[in-house]
Amino acid sequence: MKKLLELLCGLLSGAALFAIMALTFFDVLGRKLADHSIPGSLELTELLMVAVIFGALPLVSERGEHVEFDSLDPYLPLWLRRVQSVVVHVLCAAVLLGLGWLMWRSGGQFLESGETTAQLKILKAPFLYGMGVLCGATGVIHLFLLAQPPLEKIEGEGAAL
Repeated sequence: MKKLLELLCGLLSGAALFAIMALTFFDVLGRKLADHSIPGSLELTELLMVAVIFGALPLVSERGEHVEFDSLDPYLPLWLRRVQSVVVHVLCAAVLLGLGWLMWRSGGQFLESGETTAQLKILKAPFLYGMGVLCGATGVIHLFLLAQPPLEKIEGEGAAL
């Protein structure tokens, strides 16, 4: 299941990011060489950013790669870090599952009203449905992570500011 998640979410995010790169390249090229940009490129970039962000969200949660403040972790006893981990995963799961439900419901409302983007007239509902599914999947991942002990990070692991 983990491999399937990594494959599907990785392909979605990677393909969308590549599409943003190609779109931006050809849009700038068109503006510089032909004084004409790609119509709707801003809308397309916004929709592709939705795919990048929400497609990567389950992977970031599954890998424990969220930004975190862990300066006090070395000083906390293991049992307190475990409680902290459980609380964080329960809160994340609740928020993401709730957000997924709201997105799904909004997608239904947008589909009923026929809501589209302003310039290209692309239906917004499929994107909201996708956001809802990916938020829900991320919430379920946090529920699975409840059973795992807190990760022990070695000194220097992760990004330091």
